[in-house]
Amino acid sequence: MAASPHSPNSTFRRLRGQRSPAEFAALVRRSAKEIGETVSCDARYIGRVESGEIRCPNYAYERVFLHMFPGRTLADLGFPPREAVRGRAAHRDSLSAPTRHRPSPKESDVLRRAFMAGGSATVAAATLSLTLLGDTRRVIPARAGESEAAAVEDAVRQIRLLDDRHGADALYRRAAEPLRTAYALLDAGAARQSTEDRLHAGAGELAVSVGWLAHDSGRFDDARSHYAEALATARVSGDPGLEAHAFSNMAFLARDCGRSRESVRAAQAGRRAARSLGSPRLLSLLALREAGGWAGLADRKACEEALARAHTEFSRGEGDSDPEWMSFFGEAELESLEARCWAALGEYARAARHARRAADLQDPHFARNVALYTAELAGDLARAGAPDEAAWAGGRVLDLLAEVQSTRIRSMLSGTARALVPHQRSPRVGAFLTRHAAV
Repeated sequence: MAASPHSPNSTFRRLRGQRSPAEFAALVRRSAKEIGETVSCDARYIGRVESGEIRCPNYAYERVFLHMFPGRTLADLGFPPREAVRGRAAHRDSLSAPTRHRPSPKESDVLRRAFMAGGSATVAAATLSLTLLGDTRRVIPARAGESEAAAVEDAVRQIRLLDDRHGADALYRRAAEPLRTAYALLDAGAARQSTEDRLHAGAGELAVSVGWLAHDSGRFDDARSHYAEALATARVSGDPGLEAHAFSNMAFLARDCGRSRESVRAAQAGRRAARSLGSPRLLSLLALREAGGWAGLADRKACEEALARAHTEFSRGEGDSDPEWMSFFGEAELESLEARCWAALGEYARAARHARRAADLQDPHFARNVALYTAELAGDLARAGAPDEAAWAGGRVLDLLAEVQSTRIRSMLSGTARALVPHQRSPRVGAFLTRHAAV
């Protein structure tokens, strides 16, 4: 039986058995790796679940828990239904809603494969139509349905998973076609408002994801266009979560383009959009985005105030209202973003301490972020007067670039190499520079 909204989750506590909260959290993280999810689970999170503070896990945790306990539902794990939790209304079919065709799971799977392979909505629908129970006389409705909405959502998750593991360069052009398909489906409309809402949210999140791939691969103009598309979708559909996500990425992009004032304003706009969502983690991330903008403007006081807000919100922990896309935002990312602030303010030794913590905290399964944080560390060390340590970190990044393709990381490493040229007589530095030049 599901726990009541204000009572401890004794069912979940029994499932933990004799393991300590820390041991169980480690098991959760290992299980997440098995299915390609990212969760920053710790003993505190397990305690919040068992105390009933977390009434319903976010979707990333839900998939991990159901993987750990196959055959069980959320209710079997002691959680109430999503629709009973404020801000977590579950998607459910209405049998009374008008519809001409409800695709089977097999049909939905075929569409997902066609969607990720690219092609227009017409091509995806034509591929699906060949599988409709072997009946070629069946006609696919002109309006998008549940399987199309699910395909868009799956595309977003697959892009994020592949980016975590391999970086953006090889993914960007492949992801552009599914994005066009998503907006073609959106233009077609849906028979149900719930499906229409899912398509808007999914297409907008896909635009943010493709924008990020452009951003990370150095295509800043493309990234700006995709983020603007996501923001427009959010405004049209009245989706504050998507709006906050778009503004967060726009602030990040503006900072990378040297438009620090724009970065601050975008982060503040994101914070206004996020106020009603009840997610301290989202507010923490937006405060870090704002801090990065203030650092770019050399306003140390405003930067420190934003960093303090970020830490305060982060300390409140994860919650039911955290967006699914924020599964990447754990302590390692917080340390990394703070490191960039101190580097922008010229405090490279302090930045290096935070970048080192970020690299140490990051799960090695996610090679892209390990490479990113280590590249930040190498750059900070080079500018902090520790050339041999910087060369070691740079060599580690070169090892990781065998499986990670990211223009952004390569650009950072090139900057480190230039900073180390005056120290090339050092054997370790010389070896790194030779290897970097060969790559």
